This record gives sequence, C-alpha cells and structure tokens, in this order.
Amino acid sequence: MFLYLDTSSLVKLYVEEDESSIITALVRDSEVTATSIIAYAEARAAFARRFHEKAFTLAEHSRIKRAFDKDWSNYLILNVTGDMIRLAGDLAEKHYLRGFDSIHLASALTLRQELSAPITFSCFDDNLSKAAVVEKLGQD
Repeated sequence: MFLYLDTSSLVKLYVEEDESSIITALVRDSEVTATSIIAYAEARAAFARRFHEKAFTLAEHSRIKRAFDKDWSNYLILNVTGDMIRLAGDLAEKHYLRGFDSIHLASALTLRQELSAPITFSCFDDNLSKAAVVEKLGQD
C-alpha cells in the first residue's frame, strides 16, 4: 500500500490523540509513506502550538521534535512544483479547500499519477477528506 499523510495525520504519529493508533497501523502496513515538504513546517507549527498551550512539557516537546526530525528522512517527501501549485489552485476552487490542504491533495494526486498505483490518503479534515473521495483517492 502507498500511503499519503497530510499534516493532521502525520502529527498523530508524534502527539498522542484518539486516532494515533490508526495512523501508526497504517504507516506500519504501508510500503511507502509519503507527504508534502510543506508538512514539515506545518507539523512543527502544530507541535509548537500544542507546547504553548501547555499540552506537554519542554522535555516532551524536545523529544517530539527529535523523533520527527529522525523519522523525516523515512518518508517519501514530495517537493512542490509549479504544475502541482496550479493543480492545487484548481482543486482549491473545485472543492473549496484551504491553500495547504489543496497542496496536500495535489501532492497525493501527483504521486498517484507518477506511481500509476492507488494511493491511500489519510487526513482528519472533513472537507479535504470529501475532496479526496471525489478525486478517487483511497481513504484510511
């Protein structure tokens, strides 16, 4: 299985939430786990926000960042291209998506095209999830 994680799913690998075990199992069962390069900044922002909300200690925040940085090279990182950005713009208009959500969807669609294989798309945003279904990406 080829798995694409948007940032909401990726964060669940490092911050314990209700659905964390689902994402951990998906990653364990995937042949390749991919995400967009933008997920790095988004995830770090999510970790920082949670830290500032006092969801975890400084030591836990440091451990999360170290684990994330260590794992980052294990993911297939999709660079954002001009064609991908144009596709993301079209997808944002078609599905009423936020900018980074449309880039995640465009990244997964680009990966599917490049691999000529089905992609399981994992996210925890209802609108993005619906758009992925319309675009015929498999859901977790």
